[in-house]
Amino acid sequence: MLTKRWSFLGLALGALGVVYGDIGTSPLYAVNQVFFGHAGVTATPAHVYGAVSLIFWLLTLVLTGKYLIFVLRADYEGEGGVFALLGLLYRALPGKALAVVSLLLIAGASLLFGDGMITPAISVLSAVEGLKVATPAFEPWIIPLTVLIVAGLFWFQRYGTHKVGNVYGPVMVCWFIAIAALGIAQIVRRPDIILAALNPWHAIAFLKLIGIKSAMAVMGAVFLVLTGGEALYADLGHFGRKAIRVGWFTLVYPALFLNYLGQGAFLLRGAEVREGNIFFSLVPAPLLYPMVGLATAAAVIASVAMIFGVYSLVAQAIALGVFPRMNIIHTSFSQRGQIYLPVVNWVLCLGCVALVFVFGSASGLAGAYGLAVSGVMLILSVCMVAVAIAWWQWRPVVAVSLFGAFALLDAVFVASNSLKFTEGGFIPLAVGAALFAIMYAWRWGRRLVAASYGAFVSAKDMRWLLDLKRRVAAAGGVLKGDRRRQFVECDRAAVFMVARPVASLDDRVPITLRIFLKRNGAVPRNVIILTLVQEKVPYVPEKERYRIADLGALMYAVQARFGFMEQPDAVVVLRELKRRGVIAERYNYCSIESGEEQLMVGADVTWWMRLRVSFFRLLLRVSFPAFRYLGVTDEVGSGLSKIIVPVRIARGGVMVELPEFALTSGGETVDPDTLKPASNHFVEVN
Repeated sequence: MLTKRWSFLGLALGALGVVYGDIGTSPLYAVNQVFFGHAGVTATPAHVYGAVSLIFWLLTLVLTGKYLIFVLRADYEGEGGVFALLGLLYRALPGKALAVVSLLLIAGASLLFGDGMITPAISVLSAVEGLKVATPAFEPWIIPLTVLIVAGLFWFQRYGTHKVGNVYGPVMVCWFIAIAALGIAQIVRRPDIILAALNPWHAIAFLKLIGIKSAMAVMGAVFLVLTGGEALYADLGHFGRKAIRVGWFTLVYPALFLNYLGQGAFLLRGAEVREGNIFFSLVPAPLLYPMVGLATAAAVIASVAMIFGVYSLVAQAIALGVFPRMNIIHTSFSQRGQIYLPVVNWVLCLGCVALVFVFGSASGLAGAYGLAVSGVMLILSVCMVAVAIAWWQWRPVVAVSLFGAFALLDAVFVASNSLKFTEGGFIPLAVGAALFAIMYAWRWGRRLVAASYGAFVSAKDMRWLLDLKRRVAAAGGVLKGDRRRQFVECDRAAVFMVARPVASLDDRVPITLRIFLKRNGAVPRNVIILTLVQEKVPYVPEKERYRIADLGALMYAVQARFGFMEQPDAVVVLRELKRRGVIAERYNYCSIESGEEQLMVGADVTWWMRLRVSFFRLLLRVSFPAFRYLGVTDEVGSGLSKIIVPVRIARGGVMVELPEFALTSGGETVDPDTLKPASNHFVEVN
């Protein structure tokens, strides 16, 4: 019992460091934007009461109500996040509804990437700006120091966050206690601020008083107190619903509430706001430098947590087939999910550094912050309607009423943040649009290739191959045909990595295996048809990982199943197959045959189709090869052979084309032994 309690406390402490980093650093800049930044509202008592009341009710309704109470219930086998939600709805929605929801969630994932680029920049810059509150002499050093810290934290990612993860929670506990203490010190001087915050009428009166245009600007500013809310759901699988909720209600929510109240009380007293920075103006002079250090540490933790979230997001997108494959490095042998993506890391780094130089201040960056995040929140609210109806069996009127109300509030945030478009809000949108185009094109291209494979109608099933192997063996290893062709049995084991699983003798012979037979005129004695499958579930238990079918004559069809939160590892799979006897004991080595599509575009194809194919070709060229992503590393690379699969795209559709090149004209056009069956045909694609 005691061990379980300590384990849970460890999870709750870890959640404070990872889940609440972004939300926890919002007091550094959120209230500033209302009175000294984007909104620029005068700090009169009515305005201060209204702003503090508005912040309190947004924290309560959106973060506590929407996320902590409802959204965290939408877990998919314990996992959360955009793609977990897609997996949750995958089998619950009809085709057209699923297609719409899929596009919405892909758009949401794209926008989160833009958010991940801004979070480190604004968090670290807001913390470092505390130095110029201490003395203006530090002002010229703010940007260089921020860039140095940002570049350093991205450089450190290659070593993995698990090595310093045990300090994240304690640092954030110190941070939340410190900001709560700063708030309490001001509240005791103006305790009336508490009653004002609890009264929602102050928020309503405030928005009515300042007019529609200023009210929109204020909503865009106070929305910054909610940024990071998506991490509550995205990190569900790492810490669990209970640990996240305990951390929020016992420390994070009270600390944020007290600090925002304290900033309001400070303004009500008419105290001097140094350098236009309310947060650091609360700090007593002797504690200013330690507080800047603590704020910087909290900002770095918030940034690392966001970067790790983007890694997980991209890895899940790759696993689900909606993003080009890339190199994924596992940084921990003991903790599952600790990964490093070099390309993503350095793209984010360059983006963050560029944002710091371009905007030059936290106030300037706040203008770019919020539009993408509010779009993600709106998409989530809409999709939660489907979850409530399809999974929780709510009545449609109840689901639409509740999450429709949240969606309406999110729409207000989107409209309010749209005012920031020309001030930099277009940047995360542009990043999101680029990511959406990549995801959409990759998803379309993979479906096009799958359609071409599906169009390859062949009479050759696995029974044909079994019969062929038996006839070759009966003929002493050399089978001569009546067309001056022959098959030879080679004494070796060959693993054919294929995308379409083979489960029985009724299934078709994989295209790559047909090409191998065709071009080599040889059949390996030990044939293993291997499919590494990533299911639409987070994890596959080890006892359910392998599905092995013995097809006879030393032929096996193997499916090795992984979840979308796992990284397939062909090396581990091959050694397990050797241990189980699927790869015969006599073979200490094997060849690995992997297919690679070559797209050929016909002259009759429209310019639009040609453009889409060209973009997909580019993604194929820069993406990590499928065999590398599946774990065929340099350790086994010497045994790898690539088989080219020609995919022809014409106005009539798409098909796999496997003719032999005719060296003479007028030759035979149909040959039962060729790999282009007469029934092969085009299939239409959109």
